[in-house]
Amino acid sequence: MTDKMNAVAWITVKTTRARWEAELMQQLLAAYDIPSRVIDIGVGIYCGQGSQAALQVCSPDQWTALLLLSAPEED
Repeated sequence: MTDKMNAVAWITVKTTRARWEAELMQQLLAAYDIPSRVIDIGVGIYCGQGSQAALQVCSPDQWTALLLLSAPEED
């Protein structure tokens, strides 16, 4: 499975100011069996926030991940 994941393009679906937020979104995607990874993209933010991060998914899962991570629509 690792070789297959390395051959697929990774798409950034969300960026956050704190790594813990990206890791939380990663856990949500894992609950739906969507492979993802968290990448550090910035220097650490002080006051305990951690560092900026990006959440990436494999290109075939891009739209499903975006729908799962989007805010619910209101009527």
